[in-house]
Amino acid sequence: MSTGEAGDAAGPAFRQQVVAMLPRLRRFARGLTGGSAADADDLVQIAVMRAIERAGQWVVGTRLDSWLFRIVHNAWIDEVRSRKVREADPDADFDRMVGDHGEPRVEASLTLEAVRKATAKLPEEQRAVLMLVCVEGLSYRDAADSLGVPIGTVMSRLARARAALAARLGGARPGAAGGNVIKLG
Repeated sequence: MSTGEAGDAAGPAFRQQVVAMLPRLRRFARGLTGGSAADADDLVQIAVMRAIERAGQWVVGTRLDSWLFRIVHNAWIDEVRSRKVREADPDADFDRMVGDHGEPRVEASLTLEAVRKATAKLPEEQRAVLMLVCVEGLSYRDAADSLGVPIGTVMSRLARARAALAARLGGARPGAAGGNVIKLG
């Protein structure tokens, strides 16, 4: 397959597909940035600009989502390299959950906050794999393509991420007698 011409590839159909991907790109970016909505929005803006500028590099017939996730990930790597990673409260910019019942809302909010905090503490490599596979639903192969790593690396990073989350969220292990089972993907 060949790449499209920059003019054709960045046309209205391409742009519509990119716009349709924005919620997923933002969700992935929030995972990479530790949950900062502002940083995630900046990252997605950079990635979308790069995607439009380099639309001719996208191979027609391949998965646009994998290509866009890779651009977001590469933009994040560039950002981390260009500045010292600042320590920030990963929960500061998360939107609050809205619920009809006070108690379930508080309980669900506390559980969600615990998962967000635990996820934010994962190494970036594990967090990226976890977001792509468990949140975005990419296959191991597509996640590997998006991150530019072998599929075995995706599998090992995902296993380590799941184990670390289980340990941080009360030591629950899949299949542990009497423990909570945490299913992530």
